[in-house]
Amino acid sequence: MKKHNFSAGPSILPQEVLLKASEAVLDFNGENLSLLEISHRSKSFVDVMEKARSLALELLGLEGKGYKALFLQGGASTQFLMVALNLLEKRAGYLNTGSWSDKAIKEAKIYDDIYEVASSKNANYNYIPKGYEIPSDYDYFHCTSNNTIFGTQIKQFPKCTIPMVCDMSSDIFSRQLDFTQFDIIYAGAQKNMGPAGTTLVVIKEDVLGKVSRHIPSMMDYKVHISKSSMFNTPPVFAVYTSMLTMEWLKDLGGISAIEKANDLKARLIYSEIDLNPLFKGFASKEDRSLMN
Repeated sequence: MKKHNFSAGPSILPQEVLLKASEAVLDFNGENLSLLEISHRSKSFVDVMEKARSLALELLGLEGKGYKALFLQGGASTQFLMVALNLLEKRAGYLNTGSWSDKAIKEAKIYDDIYEVASSKNANYNYIPKGYEIPSDYDYFHCTSNNTIFGTQIKQFPKCTIPMVCDMSSDIFSRQLDFTQFDIIYAGAQKNMGPAGTTLVVIKEDVLGKVSRHIPSMMDYKVHISKSSMFNTPPVFAVYTSMLTMEWLKDLGGISAIEKANDLKARLIYSEIDLNPLFKGFASKEDRSLMN
């Protein structure tokens, strides 16, 4: 019997994806080579990378809107530092809604002044702050869309006159949003997209190139864009499996289809929690995550 895994990540992958990925490990595209053995510079894998990047933009509705998709390494935790390196010149605002946003704040503070526009730390992160102001003279605003540990999720994102950066590691591709409101989106693959080893980063190009510091090549978004995510050897298997998952999601009907399934699952679980006197939900009801 197939087991269920309710952990935050690595997540369960569709059976079709696992079968195709396992076949590719033995023989990729009929080339008599394993996917794990092919050159990452071969046309076969370059096509995979291009398709993965294209599918990411298509599913998010960002094609032709000035965005680039990257598949990088180092997990979302590396993005805590990378965002600051590429965008932070004087000061940035962060919304603190959980342990991951708290870690992002600590990393960014290495480089410059960070201001918490709001925080729910005083209540052990059981709600999403609202009604806060984001100073218009800051370099960017950073938020975490979903908090796996505390079970909260941002339902309404703030109107922002400065670049908005969002860590969507645990709910990327799970619900319909106007993704054009974000200038950078990043997400570790292992929670919603594929195996650990790669991180999807979606960037609106016009927010880059505005800091005066020297950025090491491996940490420079512009370098990775110019090299189409191939500046260094990419995580071939993780990118390929993520591509397969995005193909599966597209065939399913896209984000709108999976959102309906997620909503149904969440309502079933939360209704049982609320009906059972033995249990009490931790997160504020209005901020409950559809993913937790």
